[in-house]
Amino acid sequence: MDQARLESLARLVGGAGVVVRHGYMVHRWGRQTPDQRLWSAAKPVISTFLMFAVQEKLLRDVDRPLAEIEPRLRTINGGKDAAITWRHLASQTSGYGLVEKPGEAFAYNDFAIAFYYDSLMGGVFRSDATEVLRRRIAEPLDFEDAYSFEKESVDAVSGSLQMSVRDFARFGYFVMRHGKWNGKQLLPPQLIDQMLTEGVPATLPMSSGKEADMLPGQRSYGTSMTRNDTPVGPGFYSFNWWLNLEDAQGRRPVPDAPSDSIFAVGLFGRAVLWIIPSLDVIVSWNQSDITDHLESIRNDKSKFNTAAKLIRESVIDIDK
Repeated sequence: MDQARLESLARLVGGAGVVVRHGYMVHRWGRQTPDQRLWSAAKPVISTFLMFAVQEKLLRDVDRPLAEIEPRLRTINGGKDAAITWRHLASQTSGYGLVEKPGEAFAYNDFAIAFYYDSLMGGVFRSDATEVLRRRIAEPLDFEDAYSFEKESVDAVSGSLQMSVRDFARFGYFVMRHGKWNGKQLLPPQLIDQMLTEGVPATLPMSSGKEADMLPGQRSYGTSMTRNDTPVGPGFYSFNWWLNLEDAQGRRPVPDAPSDSIFAVGLFGRAVLWIIPSLDVIVSWNQSDITDHLESIRNDKSKFNTAAKLIRESVIDIDK
C-alpha cells in the first residue's frame, strides 16, 4: 500500500488507528491504548452477539418477538409493541417509544438499543457482556489488549465497549472472513451474511418522532431522544452496521468508498471500523476529530469521504 497516502490518512484522522491488508498490519498511528471507548461503533458487536445466540440455539431466529422474554410489551401502547422482534431492534425499526408499529419506520433510537442490549444480555445469555465477549470473540480472536463491555466511568453507560483499535481491527477481519479465524469457523457464514445483507429497505420512511410509552425505568444507550437523531438510515443500515449501498435517491453514504464497504461508526466518526472486502482492507480508528460521517452523503468534501478516498487510492495506486 502507498505509505504516503496512509500517512496523509493518519494526519487527517488524528487520534489512533491501524490499517490491515491481507491480514497484516501495514500502518499504525497514535497512542495504541486499550481504554478507547467505541461509542455507537459497539452496536454491531451487540448484533454479532445476537448471531451467536442463534448459532447456539439460545434463540430460534432473529424474528422471534421480544415479548417472549418481556411480556409487558403485550400491554403497553395498546399491544402494538408485542410484535417487536430482535431484527427490528437491530435495524432501528422497532418503533419502541414511538407511535409507529414495528417495521413501519426507521428511527436511530438509543432507548431501543438499551432495551436490545439489556434483553440480550439478561434475557438470552443471562451473563454480563464482557464475559460474552471474552468467550465468543476476545479469546478466540487472540485479543492483545484489555477490553470491557461494562460501565467504566461516570460518563459511560452500561454496555459501553472499550477496546483497542488493533483488537477492533481483529473483529473486523473476523467479520470480513465470514466468521472464520485461523482456519476455524466460529460463526456460520450465513449468519454473517444475514447481518450484512438484510438491511432496512431504502423505501422505508423515517419516523415521525412522535413519542409513545416505554417500559418503566427504561434507560438510554446514549442520547436522551427516542426520535431519530440521524438524517439518513433506510437503505444504509443492517443489524447496526452502516452499508455503502444506494438509497431511494441513488445516493451512497460515502461516495468515494467502494460500494461493498461496511462501517461501524461511533459519535459520527470519532470511532470507526471500516471493512472493505473488495480491497481486503480493514481500517480501525478512535479518538479522531472526524465527526461528519453522515454529512458525506451530501458533501463529498467531508473529512470522512476524504478518508475513504485516501484509503482507496492507497491500494489502487500500488496494485493497478
